[in-house]
Amino acid sequence: MARPFKTQRDPQAAPRRPKTSFTKLAQDENAPPEPTQRLHKLLALAGLGSRRDMEALIASGRVTVNGAPATTGQGVTQFDVVRLDSRPLRLPFVAELPQVLIYHKPEGEIVSQDDPEGRASVFDKLPKVKNGKWIAIGRLDMNTSGLLIFTTSGELANRFMHPRYEVEREYAVRIFGELTEGQMLQLKEGIELEDGPANFDSITAQGGEGANHWYQVVLREGRNREVRRLFEAFQLPVSRLMRVRFGPVNLPPRVKRGTMLKLEQKEVVGLLEWADLPVPSAPLRQLTQREKLKATAVFVPKVRKQRVSALDRPPRDPSSPDKPYLAKSDAAKKPVARKTGPRRVRQSSDLAAPAMQKKSDRNRGRG
Repeated sequence: MARPFKTQRDPQAAPRRPKTSFTKLAQDENAPPEPTQRLHKLLALAGLGSRRDMEALIASGRVTVNGAPATTGQGVTQFDVVRLDSRPLRLPFVAELPQVLIYHKPEGEIVSQDDPEGRASVFDKLPKVKNGKWIAIGRLDMNTSGLLIFTTSGELANRFMHPRYEVEREYAVRIFGELTEGQMLQLKEGIELEDGPANFDSITAQGGEGANHWYQVVLREGRNREVRRLFEAFQLPVSRLMRVRFGPVNLPPRVKRGTMLKLEQKEVVGLLEWADLPVPSAPLRQLTQREKLKATAVFVPKVRKQRVSALDRPPRDPSSPDKPYLAKSDAAKKPVARKTGPRRVRQSSDLAAPAMQKKSDRNRGRG
């Protein structure tokens, strides 16, 4: 039986769509209003950039809410449709448990995302994080090593760093020389520096060899090069400086120099309770056995490409939806010129001569 021909569809005809009828739900006038959150805050939590960058992004007119251009400081709910360059965004309205990362910083790395000199940065090694960005809790200068904490919660980072909370920082210091009892007492009472008085809460001698001596110091503020300047006031240069504790977080001995460790969920909850911050009401995610082993394992970070802020990205091209952004690579490329000239045909002399067969090979398989 002959197969009937398939009916060809007219390309000019409009596509047929299924007819649907939706019943609009009645709104309860007595219902409480839906709580709103700041748009620039949600955009920053989604990992698109800093809050200041998101305010500039909204002011540029590239963000819309329900089809209308967004305004700086505007509040949105989870039922509003937010778009960036006509691309819908998924914003984190429900609070999630933040992530906390411990890094044993070596010397030679800076704690900055923007460096005109192009030096190695600690942010080059951080793992990717979904719906958020890493915030460094405190800073360590280029020649200082030790504990460096990263988190995705700006409130938790502020609780560690703000001067009014006076969170303790503990350092192991090696100096070229030795302090006297009077100098140690004076360091506890306070010394006048260029930017005001400073002192150690405690200082303990830890011994040493030769001209180098170790000291354990604790202070409650994090001014620029404060530990080094306090020792240099007595003409005692610091040859090595290492942070071993920041508040309730200690540098674990198994986290060697240049390695990282991600805190478990229960440890993060303990940090939130220490900081008097609200703990998300959602239950903790159940991890598989493989995820548990991976979460508690110390790993060596790899250098990766940094995430670019949405403000630095070029706007989308509305004429071509397949191409998300107007990148520089979209410019007209020069065609590659082919080599002109007579084409060479393969000759029989190009083939390798067959190898001579051995007698043992000729007789193999015969009876």
